[in-house]
Amino acid sequence: MSTPPIRNARAASLPAKLSRTWLLVNAAKPQLFEPGQRSEADSVIFDMEAAVPDDGKDEARANVVEALSERDSTTGEPNMTAWVRINGIKTPYWEDDLAALNGLAGLRGVMLPNTEAPSQVTWTAMKAGAGVPVLALIETANGVENATDIANAPGTFRLALGTNDLRKDTGMSDDPLALAYVRSRLVIASRVGGLPGAIDGPSAPGASEERVREDCEWTIKMGMAGKLTLTTSMAPIINDALAPSEDEQRWARELLKDAEHGADITDGSYLPRLARAKKIVELASSYGLWNA
Repeated sequence: MSTPPIRNARAASLPAKLSRTWLLVNAAKPQLFEPGQRSEADSVIFDMEAAVPDDGKDEARANVVEALSERDSTTGEPNMTAWVRINGIKTPYWEDDLAALNGLAGLRGVMLPNTEAPSQVTWTAMKAGAGVPVLALIETANGVENATDIANAPGTFRLALGTNDLRKDTGMSDDPLALAYVRSRLVIASRVGGLPGAIDGPSAPGASEERVREDCEWTIKMGMAGKLTLTTSMAPIINDALAPSEDEQRWARELLKDAEHGADITDGSYLPRLARAKKIVELASSYGLWNA
């Protein structure tokens, strides 16, 4: 008998370029893989880097390889699909990580931590295998300074912000105003590089729903389009906060309805507003909200 894939069907069908919630799952704890797969997170990342001590790297890598190698006996489809945060290019684990992941059925892409130069993305993409996208995680001042070049590098899929390590590197506080410049740099770099929207750093573990929503408000204000998370419980909150609101959907419906009935172009902002309305339709439809 065929066993259905473990991955949340709605999330699995969503293109990663539209993913709002990126859930980091500790690769040293394979018992967390299935709950992560079934969660509402748009994308799941098995984390072999920050969550794993040096003496556990080999075991964590083996856990990921086993999980992403398993296929359904009838359909041949992978039982689990995930992105994988590999170890940094300057570590002794980077090459072994990529060699182990190359060709795995369930691998959706890799996240490269501490990305500081475009060549690091290009080398990672080459070793990861043909067509494997790279999420460039910006966590240092050098990475921020080179964000535009990184966004333009062959293999870069999206930029993501590693707020905790960045704060350690720069001495910045966690105040949104302190991080505003960095977020803006990633947003502008993503636009210049023609990438999907940048991904914001995670809320603190144990943060209340109110705090998560406040954090997401800053994500939206700064023009970012996704957010990392460390817990499955935050995924529905982030998905809701980063999706088009009911007011936005209502506005888009009314504008598109008027356009269908031949509404006149009233001013220079009409066509940009029409384009935004169409974008809201696209996003709401992709997130299953348009006809909900």
